[in-house]
Amino acid sequence: MPLLADATQVAAMIERMSAWARGLRPGETGSDNLALVGVRSRGDVIACRVGETSGIGDVGTLDITLYRDDLSEASSQPVVRTTEVPFAVDGRDVVLIDDVLMSGRSVRAALSVLMDLGRPRRVWLAVLVDRGEATRELPIAADFAGMTYAGVQGNVAVRLTPTDDRDAVVLE
Repeated sequence: MPLLADATQVAAMIERMSAWARGLRPGETGSDNLALVGVRSRGDVIACRVGETSGIGDVGTLDITLYRDDLSEASSQPVVRTTEVPFAVDGRDVVLIDDVLMSGRSVRAALSVLMDLGRPRRVWLAVLVDRGEATRELPIAADFAGMTYAGVQGNVAVRLTPTDDRDAVVLE
């Protein structure tokens, strides 16, 4: 598996994402309005890390399993985990965080889950890896991307501890 980013590069991307998220805060008066919501199963890990390094305290997790448009193809017995958003999203500025943006379908599903929880004032999309417009099936674009890998061959996989054995971005 070719390595696209090692642990040091992944850490740098997450730090840049944290700095970008800090910049979304309109000064101290609006600092409590910003929340981070990660898409399971790697976006939630990234969101937690961004929350820790940016000082943004409201961090949640979305499980999009039942909102996927390919649910019947994905598995006959899908594993549904919890959505944990311990704050109201109504009127909030939300950064939706995922590991890889490819077709845009996971983001569409995540937006559906988020809208079922309430009506955010604004939603930004931040991803660790953007596969580029050639892979996009929906008109969705990232507001922040740690890196862009527009190669059409292979599957880009983000590996993050504690879910995986190391931090890396690999081409499968």
